[in-house]
Amino acid sequence: MESPLALYRRYRPETFADVIGQDHVTTPLRAALANNRVNHAYLFSGPRGCGKTTSARILARTLNCEQAPVADPCGECDSCRDLARGGPGSIDVIEIDAASHGGVDDARDLREKAFFAPVRSRYKVYIIDEAHMVTTQGFNALLKLVEEPPPHLRFVFATTEPEKVIPTIRSRTHHYPFRLIPPRLLSGYLSELCQQEGVAVEPAALPLIVRAGAGSARDSLSVLDQLLGGAGPEGVTHELATGLLGYTPTALLDDVVDAFAAGDGAGVFGVVDRVIETGQDPRRFTEDLLRRLRDLVIVAAVPDAPATGLIDVSEDQADRLVAQAARFGPAELSRAADLVASGLTEMRGATAPRLLLELICARVLLPGADTDGGVAARVDRLEKRAAIAGGAPSPAPVREDPAPPTVQHPTAPVAEPAPEPTPAPAPAAAEPPPADPEPEPVPPAAPPVVPDPEPTPAPAAEPAASGGGLSLVEVRRLWPDVVEATKLRRRVAWMHLTQNSQVVSVEGNVLTLGFTNVGARDSFVGGGCDEILRQAAIDVAGVDWKVEAIVDPGASGGTPAPSASAPAPAAEPEPAPEPPADEPPAQRPWERAQAADAEARGLQGDAPEQSGDPDDDAHRDDPDADADGLGGAALLERELGAQVIDEIPHT
Repeated sequence: MESPLALYRRYRPETFADVIGQDHVTTPLRAALANNRVNHAYLFSGPRGCGKTTSARILARTLNCEQAPVADPCGECDSCRDLARGGPGSIDVIEIDAASHGGVDDARDLREKAFFAPVRSRYKVYIIDEAHMVTTQGFNALLKLVEEPPPHLRFVFATTEPEKVIPTIRSRTHHYPFRLIPPRLLSGYLSELCQQEGVAVEPAALPLIVRAGAGSARDSLSVLDQLLGGAGPEGVTHELATGLLGYTPTALLDDVVDAFAAGDGAGVFGVVDRVIETGQDPRRFTEDLLRRLRDLVIVAAVPDAPATGLIDVSEDQADRLVAQAARFGPAELSRAADLVASGLTEMRGATAPRLLLELICARVLLPGADTDGGVAARVDRLEKRAAIAGGAPSPAPVREDPAPPTVQHPTAPVAEPAPEPTPAPAPAAAEPPPADPEPEPVPPAAPPVVPDPEPTPAPAAEPAASGGGLSLVEVRRLWPDVVEATKLRRRVAWMHLTQNSQVVSVEGNVLTLGFTNVGARDSFVGGGCDEILRQAAIDVAGVDWKVEAIVDPGASGGTPAPSASAPAPAAEPEPAPEPPADEPPAQRPWERAQAADAEARGLQGDAPEQSGDPDDDAHRDDPDADADGLGGAALLERELGAQVIDEIPHT
């Protein structure tokens, strides 16, 4: 049993109505044939496999039809049957391959035979294929014959390079340019052929066949013929088409695009390693990646591009493309496509394609690698951060901040000797005796100085707005994305951020993290996790934070997202313990220092000097004083940031 003919031979069109994708050529040709206004010479040009030679045969068949002049051959007369698909051919229709018969001797032999009348048909038709291969001398030998042929002679030149046909020949022909077949039209045509062949084909495999055919009907049918020959009971599957045609699997392209979107260098270079390990061509992978980026650029600009036919993909893949495009900004996609296109050009003839592929991926991962596209890509990230943060930066929350008056008030009485008009509070301070526990009001010097010192770190209770435009609420809103980005870089850093720490405050470009214990903080800083967090914040939020780690026993894993309307309320400071009944009310460190100094000089209420008298009460107020040995003015300087000025001697 003989094997069947190739698909492109079995399904070769027999009429102009069967030719697909060339209506701009077949419509005027049919009109000319029907009106008997046929020229003596034609030039059919266009890409390979788009129907030039087939149309020349149909033209010859129609010219010699017994019912001519007609637009389409009847298919019943002797001439139509001889020139039909699979017919024996006609002695009056001569096909010449100019690649092997393009010399001047061949042209002279043709010229001598052309003057003989046709044997059985109305016209003798010469179809000269690959006409651009005819030499200049051969064309010159044919020039007179093409210019003034006998009435029974017709010429059809078919070529892929019409510019190589000498102008004197071109000017004597009717030129019809053929075009590549549109993908959607070719995809439908292939699907119909599969139905006629009785073989199932997955919708996801058809775009791969059309892509391999590159708009050529003959090449597409050859590819389909190969797949039909290797298909199993399930028919032509996407996996079969990917493997036989050498395309990159869709899963690899999805992985590398997702890694680019997340800034995951390990994921990107892992995909490159898988490409090499599976024996795929790095150039083909780069070409497929560029095609995927092209689809994403179009989807980002036109979300319904898969439905309108701007990109030819299956339905499930269209959903993936829409989701992937949403993770990039337009500038990021355009920049990545430009870098991959430039790298693909550099790969041609390269001896180390893997190295070039890795360099391309490194440039895509680093937005600052180029001055133009990198800036636009970073702007995209900033806009994404602004969208997550709710548009414009929110105003800083109104809060009572006792810290500034705390620093300045202790120095005010020292800098105010007699000239100030308000020395009245100073003598009033002498009225309540220091040993009397009854008076409830605090001495006059206490209110302008400072409230009770807070033993816990002050930043923990201050939801301050950052100088870069992000408030603490917005930082906490962005925090889950930043933490997820650290997971892609180093899992240990992600574990610390989710289990052992929380955001305490943001001041300018300083991000303060509170850790549950000293060991967790030292492990975070010593392991370089703070730098991992800094890089993740740059990628996700577009801000360059200096990360400071402190010990905050109240910190827990993760940071709950506050409401979108107002920042999370800070914890209320615990009230200072009341002094015992037998102890004077002014028993805080700064008051004890002031009282001791006043007793030494016999003057109550004068400005205190520095004193280093740490007693038991001071240790109770500040547990750190036990370890540091601080008290009085030195403790004020450390805890409150105040600067104590030496007393100005009275004259």
